[in-house]
Parts: sequence; structure tokens; C-alpha cells
Amino acid sequence: MTPTLQKRLQDSFIEIIRKTSAELPQDVIDAVVEGLEREAKESRGEYALKIIQKNIELAKKKSQPLCQDTGSILFYIHYPRKLDGELLGKIVRKSVVAATKKGYLRQNSVDSLTGQNNGTNVGPGTPTLHLEPWKKDHIEVKLMLKGGGCENVGAQYSLPDSRIGAGRDLNGVKKCILDAVQQAQGKGCGPGVLGVIVGGDRATGYLASKEQFLRRMRDRNPNPGLAKLEEECLVEANQLGIGPMGFGGKTTLMGVKIGALNRLPASFFVSVSYMCWAYRRQGAKVSVRGEIQKWLY
Repeated sequence: MTPTLQKRLQDSFIEIIRKTSAELPQDVIDAVVEGLEREAKESRGEYALKIIQKNIELAKKKSQPLCQDTGSILFYIHYPRKLDGELLGKIVRKSVVAATKKGYLRQNSVDSLTGQNNGTNVGPGTPTLHLEPWKKDHIEVKLMLKGGGCENVGAQYSLPDSRIGAGRDLNGVKKCILDAVQQAQGKGCGPGVLGVIVGGDRATGYLASKEQFLRRMRDRNPNPGLAKLEEECLVEANQLGIGPMGFGGKTTLMGVKIGALNRLPASFFVSVSYMCWAYRRQGAKVSVRGEIQKWLY
């Protein structure tokens, strides 16, 4: 990989970071607007969503982060087999450092033992890189910035769970999802979106639950049972009255995305990841020359 190509790739990655941090995808903006129209006039829920809407507009106009917490940095990258994946990872890390210096990312990554912050957003586990080779002749980059507030209210259940009366079936899964929403209240910076995985182990369940956020807001689950469960959980969660930022109202969630993994007979986990209203995920098709060809969201 020539120095020129490395520089082009780095510039493209920096732009992907900037756009993800400052501009919500249109499908997320549409969901916020739908929530605003749902709330009662002059209610606290409507007020909260108007503030959120204004924040979205200002961040895009000024090309500044939507939130002071630019969150965990999660890259999902597919690249042609002829490229050096290890070198590509190094370029991504350099891009994160450069984007942090430009102010597109806050200095958010600290040493867990000492609390020290090196100011680069690069360190053990940061950023999180999922790099996979494929047979296509272009690079696909998807980026998610997931804030700490919503990360803190994620939950994992092991079924059966007598505490909430949840058995090992989809009705039990629904009880887990609604319990997670009830426990989160306004602490996850709602209205939120849930990514849920039925099955897997404790690690793969959480990992795959975050990957559900790479789906579009209006898509339909190809599995009829999960599609029905997604819709039911969204409707019932919005009847809890928690509302935007926990202020009360009809828009507690904007979406629910559910997937499933195989599991061991002895285990039945339900892993719930929560995404705040600042649903920052973007992606781009990048040519092998390092140029952004198409935005994915």
C-alpha cells in the first residue's frame, strides 16, 4: 500500500468519523420527527424532543459533535483480500487520533486502572475494530459512536428468570426487553433504540446486539416471529409513559431490532443493548484508491 493510498484512506476515514459524529442519518431524524408529532402539545415530552431536534440541526450546521460524549468508537470494516488488514487497522487508528485533534471526537478514552487520558482515543480496546476480508473489490466501512449513558443501561438476562416471570420462549424474551426499558427510565438519554439478541453466549450476545444497530430504522425483520416481536415491544414500551429523557410521554423508544444466535441447551441468554437518541451510525463505500464513493445511510 503506497504512502499516497494510505493518506487517501486516512482522509476518507476522518471524514466518515466527522460525519458520524456531527450528522444523524436521515432515517433516525425521521424517527425523531415522528416522535415529536406523537407527543402532546406543550408537554414535557414535546419540549424534550424539540430540544433534541434543535441540537441535531445545530450539530450538522456547525459540523460539531452531537453530544459531548462521542462514545465508544466501533468500526465494522470489510476489505478486499489483496489489502493488508493489519496496515488498514493502523490507518484507522491514525484517523481516530487525527479526528480527535480536529475536535470531531472528544478525548473520551481513559486508562481503566489509573484514570489517565492520553488525549488520543487510542489505547487497549479503543477503538474497537471488526476487520473482515471479502471478495468484493471495495472497502465497506461502518462506524458507530455509542455513548456511555446508553451503554450503562444495557442488560443481559438468563432464562428462565423468576424475578420477572420470563420463561424460555419469545414471550419471556419480550418480558426481558420491557423490563430493560423500565429499568433504564430516562437514564439512557431516550427516546432510544434497542438492539437485542436471543441466544449466543454472554460475550457473543452483547457483540451481536450492537450489530443490530447497523440496521435501518424502517427495515422489517426477515423472520416473521421476530418481526412481530419487534413491533409488539415497540408499541408496549411506548405505553409505559417514560417518554423522552424520562420526562413522560408517548415516545420512549424509536425502534427495536432483534436477532438470534444459536445457543447451548443449558443456556438461554437475552442480551439488550440500548442506543440513545444520538443514534450515531454511518457507513461508506470506499474505493481501493481510497476515495469515498457512496454513503450507506
